[in-house]
Amino acid sequence: MASHAAASDATVCPGGRKPLYASLYFWVVVGIVAGIVLGLIPATKGFAAAMQPFGTAFIRMVKMVIAPIIFCTVVTGIAKMGDMGKVGRVGVKCMLYFWAMTLCALAIGLVVVNVYQPGAGMDEYAARMQANQAEVAKIEEFAGKAQKLSTTDFLLNIVPHSAVDAFAKGDILQVLFFSILFGVALAQLGEKGARLADVIDEFGKALFKVIHSIMYFAPLGAFGAMAYVVASQGHEALLKLLYLMLGVYTTCLIFIFVVLGLVCRLAGFSLWRYLVYIRDEILLVLGTSSSEAALPRMMRKLERAGAEKSVVGLCLPMGYSFNLDGTCIYLTMAAVFLAQATGTPLDISHQLSLLGILLLTSKGAAAVTGGGFITLAATLQTMGTIPVASLTLLLGVDRFMSEARAITNLIGNGIATLVVAKWERALDTTRLAAALDGSLADDEDGMPLAASAEPALCIVKNPQ
Repeated sequence: MASHAAASDATVCPGGRKPLYASLYFWVVVGIVAGIVLGLIPATKGFAAAMQPFGTAFIRMVKMVIAPIIFCTVVTGIAKMGDMGKVGRVGVKCMLYFWAMTLCALAIGLVVVNVYQPGAGMDEYAARMQANQAEVAKIEEFAGKAQKLSTTDFLLNIVPHSAVDAFAKGDILQVLFFSILFGVALAQLGEKGARLADVIDEFGKALFKVIHSIMYFAPLGAFGAMAYVVASQGHEALLKLLYLMLGVYTTCLIFIFVVLGLVCRLAGFSLWRYLVYIRDEILLVLGTSSSEAALPRMMRKLERAGAEKSVVGLCLPMGYSFNLDGTCIYLTMAAVFLAQATGTPLDISHQLSLLGILLLTSKGAAAVTGGGFITLAATLQTMGTIPVASLTLLLGVDRFMSEARAITNLIGNGIATLVVAKWERALDTTRLAAALDGSLADDEDGMPLAASAEPALCIVKNPQ
């Protein structure tokens, strides 16, 4: 026992915290910065662009376990809850919250873009971009995909062709739909269902161990993704549309610190402490531009912070399709920006119509690859006033604004889960306070606040 205590003391800094260089977020930051620097140096741009497979491989590694993790979490949560009325209540409360936040995000984006006017004075540049046949061809490809989007298609897409197909495609909503049905079935089987639920629960714990191992590759994934984007897009595209980018990032910050800050205060916890708690996941999304990359860790962290597994399993995956706050901000700002840049008049009735259309089309933004951009194309086609070809203006910088969208979506969905859990009295507020204060010990499933591949090197001598 003494030797074990000595080993434990040797890996912890004063105050019980690991040193900065032994944490996941430190190495993700290093990866992001290294990728940006490599992509900006002219002599290494070719090499930087070739780093894309690292980012792609990391995203694929995470995505390969998202569907089974959602399945295990939802099934065990519902089966052990036993109250089917609670499942329905959680679902309704989630959707009410999601619609309220969607309307708020769309309205804020609309107000800011009208005051900010990022597209004013870009008529000549817009005309030149729309005359570029290569760029227009890319837009036509997106528009072709957008034509397939409809409310009916989106609703039908929730029901998979088969359970295997849902897992094969990794469609979150389809997996969630099947998982809810399976969890309800287990709950109705009584003791036999409980035994199977225990097995699925243990399988889920093994999957989280897999995610823990995959996270060691997060810095390399962030490095590869960032190096490719900077090298392929270059700084010229950034300078052309920097004004719009600053507007989108600023609006996302306003939404996070004003709207979500107020929500957190009303729910009884600190937004800032919550952001510190999920800092690893925020940096992971910043580096990979994919909020899905952080989904498994977010599920574990929210459970660790006191939210019941059943609420986390239902609310968080639903949010990835129905609560895309950052995407909503981007959609309104981008649409009005394109109208300003092309000189298309949009009076108050047109903008209210845009708001109504986006309330529906934004819910399908996660249903297809490149969802945000395709949803924007679908919205412009539905309105019929802003030329769809004007989307060429956004091709160069859309990828850079996706970080703001993804991070805002991540933060908003985590808060939504905690709020709904509190409404449902399924949140241990004492445990939440301890987690946000950093006084909660690492959990037994291998999901510490700051994961590190090697033991910390901060040595503390044992007291004599």
